[in-house]
Amino acid sequence: MLKYIRFADTVSAWFGKAFGWLIILMTLGMSYEVFVRYLLNSPTPWSLDISFIMYGTLFMMGGAYTLSRGGHVRGDFLYRLWRERTQAIVDLTLYVFFFFPGILALIFSGWKYASRSWSYTEVSVNSPAGIPIYQFKTVIVAAGLLLFIQGIAQVFRCIICIKEGKWPPMASDVEETETLLMKQASEGK
Repeated sequence: MLKYIRFADTVSAWFGKAFGWLIILMTLGMSYEVFVRYLLNSPTPWSLDISFIMYGTLFMMGGAYTLSRGGHVRGDFLYRLWRERTQAIVDLTLYVFFFFPGILALIFSGWKYASRSWSYTEVSVNSPAGIPIYQFKTVIVAAGLLLFIQGIAQVFRCIICIKEGKWPPMASDVEETETLLMKQASEGK
């Protein structure tokens, strides 16, 4: 189970970090649009669509990475007070009854949605540029598959915690500012 967890965390991190670079492209694209729109008085017909596509892609492809790092929003005002074994049982139940059915629906519906879009090479109807969007609809399926892979790793984490009474360590490469400040305060820095 630990090997699979490491594998899933690595795959999720690779995709999350690779697609994270889209934020720079979005920034450059929007900066270009602001420049040509307000300084040259010559707006582009494609900029808004491209920024939506990139933001959607970034958001979708970062989901598994965020899940692998425990970064999704959670209403944990009660959860954090429970024993770790209780947390794992609740998490496991929620994964089985809510997460996986939702992700499977995303994959299968996304497949139909993307294949239909590819069949007629769909373009954006929101702009006069007619930006092709069929290839980006495939991101729905890819994101669903990554979330499914990472979801299995999360289930394995729950099983390990139920057996051992404590969570296996999660990979971490980013820390919240408040966590860093609390660590510094407790160390007297």
